Amino acid sequence: MSKDFIIKHMNADHGDSLQLYLQAFNKISAREARNAQIEDLTLSSLTLKANGARYHVPIDPPMKDFNEARGRLVALHKESLHRLGRSEIALTEYRAPKGFLQIAIFGLTFFTYVTCFQQSNLLPGAFVYENLGYKYVPDFAHFVYNIQPFLFPAVTVIHTLESILLAVLKLKPHGVPVLSGLWCKWVASCFIEGYGSFQRIDQFVKEQEAKKGGKKE
Repeated sequence: MSKDFIIKHMNADHGDSLQLYLQAFNKISAREARNAQIEDLTLSSLTLKANGARYHVPIDPPMKDFNEARGRLVALHKESLHRLGRSEIALTEYRAPKGFLQIAIFGLTFFTYVTCFQQSNLLPGAFVYENLGYKYVPDFAHFVYNIQPFLFPAVTVIHTLESILLAVLKLKPHGVPVLSGLWCKWVASCFIEGYGSFQRIDQFVKEQEAKKGGKKE
């Protein structure tokens, strides 16, 4: 296996690995590592370039020849994931709530946010009371009015904490860049619905692991 072939192959098909190498061994952000390319490969190191900057990644111990490159670069990928605290499964899509329970919880919580952010919304004459259904269930509106000072802060705090946990325990390990579009969709969804977001991410991971297992076989 020639050095030039390895460089071309890695640059064309394994840009994700190159970005991981830089993040793990050079302590740079995903944004700084974007569009990483190999400039040179020796038996003991990789020279990579990303966003105009040049970096070196050690291959330790050095290879005996370039025929070892495939296995060593795969090992370097796994070592990078380990250093970064990342899973081999990358979360690449957002999945909306599915099934009656998840959809119902999402809808009810969203309705709570929209209608209960201030107590006066639940009084006759208020826009929310008159136009979003409360006037048809005055006893229920009165009940919600009484618990609003506790209900709205509790829901907000609990779902904020769940959103933080989702970002730390699920999105970061599965390689979702902070503040990316995908990150914002999952965090916003979790802020509304809570635990359902965790369930759908876990289901996605199980599906990807099954696919990887099938390919190995």
